[in-house]
Amino acid sequence: MKTKPMIPSVTTVELAPAPIEPSWIREGNPMARNATLSSGADGMASTLIWDCTAGKFEWIYDIDETIYFLEGSATISDGHGPAKTFGPGDVLFLPRGAVCHWHVETYVRKVAFCRKTQPWLMTFPLRAFGKIKRILTGKNTAKPGGFQVGLGAA
Repeated sequence: MKTKPMIPSVTTVELAPAPIEPSWIREGNPMARNATLSSGADGMASTLIWDCTAGKFEWIYDIDETIYFLEGSATISDGHGPAKTFGPGDVLFLPRGAVCHWHVETYVRKVAFCRKTQPWLMTFPLRAFGKIKRILTGKNTAKPGGFQVGLGAA
């Protein structure tokens, strides 16, 4: 199998305007920007840098997003528990279907790892194939914490 080279990136890229959906804005005039750092060959995953100025807004997630906060802070609530403030070094996972209320007091900058999800019936054959392959090759890809690596990983 031909291997592919790794592709390094930096988080100090120039960002382009990425306006927040106007109907989602609750207070202020938050100005968001982003830049794509990488995209998967199948178009199902991407990594972005995103930043935003002060304001309050709702965000409706149509993808899975894992966030790593770089600068500033945001207080985020999802209606299922108390609001929590996230800042540099914090990580947050937001599944597709989440509706979150963001409060950015001054500024926030994040790396967003985004993944489009497919219906369970579409991914079942891939997960089954991956499991059979691991059984036949004797490769146990289980990682601490119950996460799986390889075909069918979530």
